[in-house]
Amino acid sequence: MKFATCNRYVFLIACCAMWIWSGILEEGWAGMNQHNEHSRQAERDWMVDTQIVRGGITDARVVAAMRRVPRHHFIPDYESEDAYGDFPLPIGHAQTISQPYIVAYMTEALKLQPGEKVLEIGTGSGYQAAILAELGAQVFTIEIVKPLAQYARDNLSKLGYDQVWVRAGDGYEGWPEERPFDAIIITAAPDHIPSPLLEQLAVGGRLILPVGDYSQNLVLIRRTEEGYQRTELLPVRFVPMTGQAEKGTPSP
Repeated sequence: MKFATCNRYVFLIACCAMWIWSGILEEGWAGMNQHNEHSRQAERDWMVDTQIVRGGITDARVVAAMRRVPRHHFIPDYESEDAYGDFPLPIGHAQTISQPYIVAYMTEALKLQPGEKVLEIGTGSGYQAAILAELGAQVFTIEIVKPLAQYARDNLSKLGYDQVWVRAGDGYEGWPEERPFDAIIITAAPDHIPSPLLEQLAVGGRLILPVGDYSQNLVLIRRTEEGYQRTELLPVRFVPMTGQAEKGTPSP
C-alpha cells in the first residue's frame, strides 16, 4: 500500500511538471513567433534604409509602403530567408519577383494619387500589386501563368488587399472594359510597346515598362492631348513578356 501511494504521488508530481513545462513551451513558442515577426519588420526596415532610401527613392508614400508590405509572404517558403535581399527571386514557373529597388523605382515613377486606377501586366506573386494598393490605387492586374494568378490572388486576399482584382490571361490586350487607366505598369519585357495598352491609357496617364530582348531599358510613356511622350529611364533585366507580345506588331 505504501508503495502504491508513493507511485500515485510520483505520478501526480510528474503530471504537474508536464503541465508546467507545456505552459513554458507554449509561452516560449509564442515569444519566438513574436520575435520572428519583429525580426521580419527589422529586415524590412533594413531593406528600405539600405536599398530604397539610399538608392535615391524620395517619395515618402512609396517608402512607407515598402516598409509595410511583408515581402516574405509573396515568396515561396524555400526562398523566404532571402526575401529582403537586394536581388530578384524565383517564384516558380520560370518567373521572378523583382528586386525591391526596382519595385520602388517603377512605383515612384508613376506618381500615383489615391483613387487612381492602375493596370498591371505581370502579376507574379502579387507583391507589386500590394505596393500599388498601399498607395490607395484601384489595381487591375493580369497574369498569364494561371497557377501564379491564383497564388497572387490568395496572397493578396490573406493580407486584406480587397481593392486588387486579379485576372488570369494574356495581358497584351489589357483590360478594355475597365479603361481608361491613370497608370499602367508592365513587369515583363516585350520587344515593343503594345498598342492596345497605349490606347487604354487616359490622357495625363503614365505607362512604365521594360522594353527590349537581351538589352532592355525601362521606359516611361506619358499620354498628352497631342500624343505620347517617351522617356528612357535606366537599363534593366526582366523576364520576357510572353503570349501575344511575342508576335505583336511594334507600335509606331
